[in-house]
Amino acid sequence: MRPSSYFEQEPASLNWRVMERLMPYLLEYKLRVFLALACLVAAKLASVGLPFILKDIVDTLSLPQHTSSLGAGGSVLSNALVPVALVPMALVLAYGCLRFLNVIIGEIRDTLFGRVTERAIRRLGLSVFEHLHALDLDFHLNRRTGGLSRDIERGTSGISFLMRFMVFNIVPTLLEITLVIGIFFYQYGLEFAAITLVSVLLYIAYSVVATQWRTSYVRDAAQADSISNGRAIDSLLNYETVKYFNNESFEAHRYDEALAQWELAKRKNRLSLLVLNSGQALIIAVAMTLMMALAATEVANNKMTIGDFVLINAFMMQLFIPLNFLGFVYREIRGALANIEKMFELLALTPKIVNSSNAIEYSPQEAQIEFNNVQFDYDGRPIIQGISFVVPAGKKVAVVGDSGAGKSTLIKLLFRFYDVEQGRISIGGTDIRSLSLSALRQTIAIVPQDTVLFNDTLYDNIRYGRPDATDAEIKQAAQLAHLSEFIESLPLQWQTKVGERGLKLSGGEKQRVSIARAILKGASILVFDEATSSLDSHAERAILDALKAAAKGHTSLVVAHRLSTIVDADMILVLSQGKIVEQGTHEGLLNKQGLYARLWHLQNEV
Repeated sequence: MRPSSYFEQEPASLNWRVMERLMPYLLEYKLRVFLALACLVAAKLASVGLPFILKDIVDTLSLPQHTSSLGAGGSVLSNALVPVALVPMALVLAYGCLRFLNVIIGEIRDTLFGRVTERAIRRLGLSVFEHLHALDLDFHLNRRTGGLSRDIERGTSGISFLMRFMVFNIVPTLLEITLVIGIFFYQYGLEFAAITLVSVLLYIAYSVVATQWRTSYVRDAAQADSISNGRAIDSLLNYETVKYFNNESFEAHRYDEALAQWELAKRKNRLSLLVLNSGQALIIAVAMTLMMALAATEVANNKMTIGDFVLINAFMMQLFIPLNFLGFVYREIRGALANIEKMFELLALTPKIVNSSNAIEYSPQEAQIEFNNVQFDYDGRPIIQGISFVVPAGKKVAVVGDSGAGKSTLIKLLFRFYDVEQGRISIGGTDIRSLSLSALRQTIAIVPQDTVLFNDTLYDNIRYGRPDATDAEIKQAAQLAHLSEFIESLPLQWQTKVGERGLKLSGGEKQRVSIARAILKGASILVFDEATSSLDSHAERAILDALKAAAKGHTSLVVAHRLSTIVDADMILVLSQGKIVEQGTHEGLLNKQGLYARLWHLQNEV
């Protein structure tokens, strides 16, 4: 399966086995989990005890009235009032202490388990981040950054929600349901237990069926949210292009279309929620009415006290309030499972480009590059067809040709963004597939055609070439790239922010930063992909001189469109339709009067 299929597939059905995949992340603090669960049980037992104290308070408060109605003498009533007054106050105090204890135990439980959840989110978030960087270039060419970031954000939020409510709402609610039904059956008879059990089962069954019915609406709303967010971010990332073509209205219309789909999806989602909530409310209302009617009848027949009536009412209220919330929790847990599953689908994507089982972890000593009968197709279209050439150590070889000839593909193959289908590429006689990806890419520094910078300072963007470089090394690299004078002229100098994707800098300034970054890396192989395409002639000449000095003793592979930048190359390869059609020095190729000569004359016509 190609990695890009992640963006093409329909959402998978919900899978409760997601919990199994989460368990390794949750069991790092086993003692904390155990203590949190112990607090959960203690809090629920305290909660179940509250209605009993409330019953005793009501029954005790009813005692003086019963004594008076029996016609007791004044002295007897006076003597009875003292203990009757003390007992309710003791019970009220016990009620308050038990309720406070219930809250405190719950807070301790949340604190204990919070560390577990936060660490799980951290570890899983890091795993996804590292995995995304390990995926193939093909995946990232097909991704939508906004939608992908939303998937990750919702996935990590889903873990937090799932852990908090699955452990602290569903489990204790089910425990409380079991205890209450047992109490009703033992103390008040089968009718009370049966009504409670049937109403709970009906409520749960209706919630499950209705929630499954509306799952598609929830997914459509989430997907529409990702699409609209991705559309907005994609447009903002291409802000300059929008302005160049005066397409603000076009972008706004496309964004509004995405928002219209989101609005429709949310409307359907909301109406389906109305159906679900109405049915749940009806079940609760009928159950409460039946229980209260039965209890009132028992009180009227002197089979129960008013305290029993209050106890039953308190238990039903205490039971159905979280049970009503359970409907919301179940809906959200289904959504959380879908979001977490989407994130695990990202982790399940397998990159094609991986280290071999016995990959070499150190860079080759010799920097000679050799392409031997290399062939590469992309989506069934031949790109590179049987190319062979050598870049001797310390030499400069340039690759030129018309657009689409496969020049930049050679660089992607050298970096192992893709693997060759036939032939081999070697560095220092070692097949690059035998090297670890880290060792291979540490050997090569590149100045890409499209320089994209981080939204950080100039200093940090240059330092990115080698994060452990000293200040002196960073400034020397900037000097070689003819960037120091520009930096020193800025008000904030090295601490100047370059903006998102380097939008605050000109094309030439961005390429100089990229050149400085490549120089700083200090790799034995330097690769330039149209490295001076955004520079004016004066800056180009100055930087070419600097690059010549920086590349001295290094192996250089240059992909060039402007032929004037590679006249000093030791060897020039001319590509056409994925094949080498000419090779030689600048003068030798001009004398052949072939494709290179035609390209040279076209670029130098006045």
